[in-house]
Amino acid sequence: MPGFTPGTAGSEQAIDQNVGPLVVSVEKPGSRRIAIGRWGESLAAGFLESLGYQILERNFRTPYGEIDLIASYGQLTDRTIVFVEVKTRRSKSFGQPEDSIGPRKRTHLLEAAAYYIQQSPDTTSAWRVDVIAIEQSVRGGAPNITHFENVFS
Repeated sequence: MPGFTPGTAGSEQAIDQNVGPLVVSVEKPGSRRIAIGRWGESLAAGFLESLGYQILERNFRTPYGEIDLIASYGQLTDRTIVFVEVKTRRSKSFGQPEDSIGPRKRTHLLEAAAYYIQQSPDTTSAWRVDVIAIEQSVRGGAPNITHFENVFS
């Protein structure tokens, strides 16, 4: 994936969450893109929860940009805060979802994560940034979800 070297490539699978199919009514410019993004974020949250993550925040806004999901993973004494960027695509026409994270987005993600840590004094020092790439199935089947862990290590 350009812009970062993946740490441990996590899980890649097609998953059927209780989010339902993507249904978009286009009323305003950009509403389709926003609906696809929200659908992907809901799938990603359910996917992480199924792996034992606890979702702490959704669409957390900072002066440096928005963090799609903030989750915690692990036991209370050995907890890691995970900042998650979700990339969703309906097709591969514009490349893989994870390919859209370049140097500028990387900088914004790291600054936003640092901001969250500074604003949360009870947060542990262990944290990482993950990327979840979601590709919508062309034929209406389950979407393909790929989880890249610790992408900026």
